[in-house]
This record gives sequence, structure tokens and C-alpha cells, in this order.
Amino acid sequence: MENQVSSKSTMLNYGLVLGVVSILINLVVYAMGKHLDQDWMVGAIAFIAMIVVIVLGIKNYKLANSNIISWGQAVKIGVGIAIVSAVIGIIYNLIFVNFIEPDFMAQMLEKQKLAWEEANMTTEQIEGAESMMKTFSSPAITSAIGIIAAAFFGFIISAIAGAIMKRTEEDQY
Repeated sequence: MENQVSSKSTMLNYGLVLGVVSILINLVVYAMGKHLDQDWMVGAIAFIAMIVVIVLGIKNYKLANSNIISWGQAVKIGVGIAIVSAVIGIIYNLIFVNFIEPDFMAQMLEKQKLAWEEANMTTEQIEGAESMMKTFSSPAITSAIGIIAAAFFGFIISAIAGAIMKRTEEDQY
């Protein structure tokens, strides 16, 4: 079987779409002034977008390739879409925290410190938590966590979608 559409182009195209959708969601949240206190709804919208784009990418690949796709191909495409999107999101976040809203991290830390104080944490506990938060909010660590999380959720979504949509040449007869 010769593929009419490569998995690489599917991953890049749909990863770009998901990346742009994620950026648009973040820009809307920022324009509304809610970027410091995002609620679960923003995460849910982003996750639904991820599910829709990954499933559409897998479905497009399957349709373009004689309605044949293996579970492994589906997983590879889904994880690829998620990782491409994560890289685009990381680039956007770096631009956001360095140019659009340079004091974003300081604002988030201040907001978190208030929450810790309301939770009756001691000064020592707050200082320790603040130190850990600063360590884990470095660009390298947040980027690594972003890619790992995207790959994980991309795997889960595409594994389920692949199990549902898989179809081999043997299944056609």
C-alpha cells in the first residue's frame, strides 16, 4: 500500500491548527483579563480542542489512505500532532512572558503567595514553596513539562481514537 498522504504532513498541518487554536484561546483569556485566574473551563475548552483536532487528523489520514490505518499509525499521528502543537505553544508562551506580559510570572507568584497566606502557611513554608515555584517556572522546565504533558494526552486521545478507527487491508475483505 502506498500512502497518498504522509503521516508527517498530517502531523505538521493538524499540529499547526491545534497550536493556533491554543494560542487563540490564550489570547481571548488574556484580552478578558482572566490570564491570572484561569478556571477549569479554559482547560476544558483547550482539551476538547485537542481531542477534536487529533481525531480529525487521524480521520483525515485514514480517508486519504484508502480508509486504512493501523492503531500504531493513529497513535504516531496523534502524538505527533500534540507535540507539534506543544512546540508552537511553548514558542507563544516564551513570547508572552518575555514581550507581551513581562511581569506575568511575578504577578502569578504574588497571587499564589496570597493564596498560601490564606491557607495559613508559615513564612518558612511560603518561602520554600516560592523557591520551588521559581525553580519549576523556568523556561526549560515549563517547556519540558509542556512537551511531556502534550505527548501523554496525545497518546491517550490517539490510542482511544486509533482503537476505534483502525482498519487494515485484511479487514476490508
